[in-house]
Amino acid sequence: MAGERATDLDVFDQKILDVLAIDGRISVTALADRIGLSKSPTQARLRRLEEAGVIRGYRALFDAIRLGRDHVAFVEVKLSDTREAALAQFNAAVMRVAEIEQCHLIAGAFDYLLKVRTTGMAGYRAVLADKISTLPHVSHTSTNMAMQAVKEEGVSPVAPV
Repeated sequence: MAGERATDLDVFDQKILDVLAIDGRISVTALADRIGLSKSPTQARLRRLEEAGVIRGYRALFDAIRLGRDHVAFVEVKLSDTREAALAQFNAAVMRVAEIEQCHLIAGAFDYLLKVRTTGMAGYRAVLADKISTLPHVSHTSTNMAMQAVKEEGVSPVAPV
């Protein structure tokens, strides 16, 4: 399965992904029942999907509002230098900022798009001033505030057409 694309997954592989996207803690026995296979082939398929990197891991999803981290900003970042060494320095530094949930290198008017989650506007201003603006090679930032999260818990597997 290494190097295979999602279109190479069969109907049972896709069913496994669909179920796990909703319930990552489901037992192998319950998963087998849901997809219509016995336990052993389901377990073998699950292990194969994990080893191939299709399933990268399992994690807990937290309620950001209950944790007081419901303030989301999307930050456009323009760098003063976009050579590979500068990008590598920026990338490494971003990994050390806990408030940055996502970082994407973008083709367009700016270089990176960051998703930043904080406790509120004051928290965001501090992160912007003390952390984001001091990242290597940052020359300009522009912030867009999220008003509501409509969908945010990752990619939902879609059955092949």
